[in-house]
Amino acid sequence: MPASPEVVAAVFAAAAGSDGPALVVVGAADGPPRVTWANASATALLGPVPGGTPVPALLPTLPVGELPVLLRRGRTARLALPVRAADGRLVDAVVRATPAPSGRSWTLAVTTGAADAERASRATAEAAERRFATLTARSPVPTVLSEQGMRLAHVNDAFCRLVGRPAEDLLGTGWTGCVHPEDLGAVVEAVAAVLGSGEGPGAEGEVRARLVRADGAERSALLRLGHVFTPGSGAGFLGTVEDVTERLAFEARLAHQASHDPLTGLPNRTLLDQHLAARFTAGGRGLACLFLDLDDFKVVNDSLGHEAGDELLVVVAARLRATVRPGDLVARFGGDEFVVVCDGVDEAAATALAGRIGTALAAPVSLAGVLLRPHASIGVTVQAPEHADAADLVRDCDIAMYQAKAGGKGRVRVLDRAGRAEARAKLRLVADLRDAIERREVGLHYQPILAAGDGSLDAVEALARWVHPEHGPISPATFVALAEESGLIGALGLLVLDEACRQVAVWDRELGPAAPPRVNVNVSALQLDGGLRDAVVAALDRHGLAPARLSVEITESALMTDPAAARAVLQGLRDLGVAVAIDDFGTGYSSLASLRHLPVTCLKVDRSFVAELADGHAEIATAVIAMARSLGLSTVAEGVATPAQVAALTDLGATYLQGFSLARPMDGAATAAWVGAR
Repeated sequence: MPASPEVVAAVFAAAAGSDGPALVVVGAADGPPRVTWANASATALLGPVPGGTPVPALLPTLPVGELPVLLRRGRTARLALPVRAADGRLVDAVVRATPAPSGRSWTLAVTTGAADAERASRATAEAAERRFATLTARSPVPTVLSEQGMRLAHVNDAFCRLVGRPAEDLLGTGWTGCVHPEDLGAVVEAVAAVLGSGEGPGAEGEVRARLVRADGAERSALLRLGHVFTPGSGAGFLGTVEDVTERLAFEARLAHQASHDPLTGLPNRTLLDQHLAARFTAGGRGLACLFLDLDDFKVVNDSLGHEAGDELLVVVAARLRATVRPGDLVARFGGDEFVVVCDGVDEAAATALAGRIGTALAAPVSLAGVLLRPHASIGVTVQAPEHADAADLVRDCDIAMYQAKAGGKGRVRVLDRAGRAEARAKLRLVADLRDAIERREVGLHYQPILAAGDGSLDAVEALARWVHPEHGPISPATFVALAEESGLIGALGLLVLDEACRQVAVWDRELGPAAPPRVNVNVSALQLDGGLRDAVVAALDRHGLAPARLSVEITESALMTDPAAARAVLQGLRDLGVAVAIDDFGTGYSSLASLRHLPVTCLKVDRSFVAELADGHAEIATAVIAMARSLGLSTVAEGVATPAQVAALTDLGATYLQGFSLARPMDGAATAAWVGAR
């Protein structure tokens, strides 16, 4: 039978690598490895070695159980032992076994003069043992060594320090008493797997276990195990132990910080989402959410300081934990908002819990020396068939909370289907408005403002208009309020400002000197910040307009929200040369002293006062116009609907007039045609 390529390679390696006696052995599936080839030197020393001779017959003093010590798969091994010659003699020798890369065949190099070699080998082994003992004893890594089974033959000082016990208490099987009883089974299984693996793929393993010190303290440890074979003893293991107590504690702290609010210690939104996702089943029942928002929390922060506000949040968190049922989750949703998740409840039980929470929160609490009774608006939602996922449930109880707050605060509101439909319609409208702003689908109409004396055109007021693709025209009162509630007012204001300036530039090219002298743009109170001046400058520069071509209109109530801040922003616009008008004057609560210090150029008389002229009540309109004149301000009377009102307002001394009787709002092209026709 021809030799395999691997055996041929081993023969060539043996012939090339040694001038002394050499044999090639190959593992067999049905017995011990067998000799397949011997070189001339081996034949001269031992006589003819028949092919197929079992290795145990060649090395009769080597126990069969210790054959793997010599024939290792991954590295060369060397043993001093006699070799049987063909005539039965035992030749003292040192046998060095070198494995082939596959680990299925070995080259045995035989060196005679065994007495000297054995002494040298033993001296080397003893020196290696001393080095091993020194290394393990002084190593900072806790180390254990078993020469047979679970019985330890050696433990180093680091392991003794880790478990707080002397070495003599740990040798043999004494060390197993240091393993936590609940983890001992896993350790035994891991050791057994390594012991039974031989030199195979499972020769290494690891297991995590708790070690119990002599003083009763527990340490978390990671045991890494490796298979060892000791001649004369059998299979054992070498183990190193890593104390991971601090690492696990640190990881636990990180995990807790990632899932809990640092102020109150409550679960945060991340853990809330995980908790709900684990319990929500589409079409299920009995899962409820309560959404809480503290009433007037901003007042506490503004009047008593943020430390008092934080203290209140901690108190609220403690009261919530004490009021809910065992198993209910209380989470801080953000700011002064909290969510309670209940399982196995119906609407009545969830509502009753909300009532108990409201009562518990209302107990007095002293903050910064002030006695307060906290109240919360609470929205309640119980899972219904229309809830597609857990996010729908949270969204609905959030909507219910806003409805409770709108109903007068300190209330509990259960979201019904009608309320859900209304709220979701509103959300869809907000989304459509956002898209319309991004696509510049919100357009402008312009209403002329005429001089009361000769009817000449002084300015036009830009009025936002939105035609919804499904619902048709949406009232500005509706979509501007939506923009303010949803944070879109800034984007809407920038769109209106830019489009108004663009249209004036178009009129200049089309109408020349006849173009409207100025455009008035309405500004929300939410736009009165440091970015308004820069936005105005950018729009004017972009369309090549002088600042005098623009007037900013802001309501009286918006100015009074923060008069000092409003004054600073408006002064910046006046310094540019932009005009400033107070819209709807007389409907707010401004004082004359405040008005005198505001950098305004015009007062717009509210349409409600103009309407009173028809009933013979001209007192307020008269007073506003007279006051503006005394302050050196011009006036615009809004909502002028009849020729009689035109005449009356002119007689009262109004500077400018605006209303349907003079001109209706028109788009840019119609406005250009209207101006051209004049």
